[in-house]
Amino acid sequence: MDIMTGAGLVFGMIVIAVMMLLGGDFGMFVSDHAAIIIFGGSTAATMIRFPLGAMLHGMPLGIKFAFTMSRLSARELVDELARIAEIARKQGPVGLEKVETDEPFLAKGIRYVADGYDLEFIRDNLERDRDNFLMHLDEGSKIYRAIGDCAPAFGMIGTLIGMVQMFANMTDPSKLGPFMATALLATLYGALVANLICLPIADKLHGKLLDEETNRTLIIDGILMIRDSKSPALVREMLLAYLPEKHRHAEGEPVPA
Repeated sequence: MDIMTGAGLVFGMIVIAVMMLLGGDFGMFVSDHAAIIIFGGSTAATMIRFPLGAMLHGMPLGIKFAFTMSRLSARELVDELARIAEIARKQGPVGLEKVETDEPFLAKGIRYVADGYDLEFIRDNLERDRDNFLMHLDEGSKIYRAIGDCAPAFGMIGTLIGMVQMFANMTDPSKLGPFMATALLATLYGALVANLICLPIADKLHGKLLDEETNRTLIIDGILMIRDSKSPALVREMLLAYLPEKHRHAEGEPVPA
């Protein structure tokens, strides 16, 4: 679970709720007209931008990865692959059949090696799997960013509609207040949807995409070296190149100057 995503959303909502309560009650900030223009308009614009398949894959995957962390960090993956290489060296590919791991992508690579598939088959399938996953995660990031871009614009559209209705009813003072409230709430809803939800999620997904690209490429290289019967020491040394310098050494181990 990615605690920071949930904590950020909850904290942001608490801040907004406190500010609302300090000036009155929640009732004055509820407007079905503003909700319709923001959510309906943003959804419609996003549907125009993206094909249905991208939305069906990207949005659920995006929201899932915004709230979850990778099961293993890059450093843990290096240690895990070195351990698997040691097993393969001592017991051969058959020994990998009993190896268990919490990382599904790594488990798939281990299964390919245990089943005796050739190097090119393993490389092609794992790279295709990685690229498809990253494509869907990137689609999710782009979709949430698109909604974040659209929401403030539709908030302004809602504001303009409310002002037109307000000026059209200048002769009836009782309608001026509700129309002005609708106009302002549309801008408020658009700003909240964009800056508290969609744009932060899009940025979080972009960061997760970079992490997943590194981790899955690291796994592919490690699996290929294991299939090629490389020594555990060489596997570890080669894979540590994926890590920043400060993360290449175990806890308590001195870092070279």
